[in-house]
Amino acid sequence: FFGGVPRLIVPDQARALIKSPDRYDPEPNRLYDEFATHYGCALLAARPAHPRDKPKVENAVLVVEKWILARLRNRRFFSLDELNRAIAALLVDLNQRPFKKLPGCRRSAFERLDAPALRPLPAQRFETCLWKSAKVNIDYHVEFDGHYYSVPHALVRTTVELRVSASLVECFAANQRVACHALSHRKGAHTTIAEHMPASHRAHLEWTPQKLIDWGRRIGVSAAAVVTWQLEHRPHPEQGYRACLGLQRLAREYTPARLEAACARALAIRAPTYRSVASILKNGLDRQPALFATTPTPLPAHENVRGPDYYH
Repeated sequence: FFGGVPRLIVPDQARALIKSPDRYDPEPNRLYDEFATHYGCALLAARPAHPRDKPKVENAVLVVEKWILARLRNRRFFSLDELNRAIAALLVDLNQRPFKKLPGCRRSAFERLDAPALRPLPAQRFETCLWKSAKVNIDYHVEFDGHYYSVPHALVRTTVELRVSASLVECFAANQRVACHALSHRKGAHTTIAEHMPASHRAHLEWTPQKLIDWGRRIGVSAAAVVTWQLEHRPHPEQGYRACLGLQRLAREYTPARLEAACARALAIRAPTYRSVASILKNGLDRQPALFATTPTPLPAHENVRGPDYYH
């Protein structure tokens, strides 16, 4: 609006501008500090409850109330744009109104005294952004507006700062930028960079359905059948992949032989899910006799067991 940059800006210590109000060393918030850095000017906030630290501002408020707000008090507006247009027209009139005791007007005084003292504007206009704190979930993603963005996995369960502009989402930890993503409006979706994943997770990206089935066959026929069931009966392929990765973890934890026995039992009870296989291994049911024996078990010798000859 002024066409240049002043050396100092003297604001109130409002919460919208000053993060930590203080008489001697007020701390501006991140956005206001970036604004001052972008334009190369200093912030010198007025002391709390000291309006005389900015007398020109206080006087200008009275002038605007008299020559703009008072003239609009009986008009009704139906949109913010309509109100702004009315204020802009009266602002031009106010700045061109002649002084009573000095030559010229506010516009001519600005062009003669203030404009030459302003530094030139930077090449690019300052882009307003939003700062927000976010906690890194166990899957090394942070959530903003329903979408999930990845950060380095070492930051799991820590709190990072998000800087969101019209096109980017930047993540900062300890004042260092650790991730940058294009802003997405897809609710519930994920934006993931491979470098943010642990090495084991990056390896999982290389798995294909056929590769998972081949792994199951190396364990045994039953394990291959359970793996195939995961890939064919899940609503989404990612769910089947995750279940298969869980089966691989069980093979490392309980040995492949026990996993094969547990898969055989899960197939017998028609529950070939990861949760069923894990429950069988946890309770040691894979070490028990098969549910459906192929040969009949002889009856125990007991006085109450008469046998088939009794009925002849």
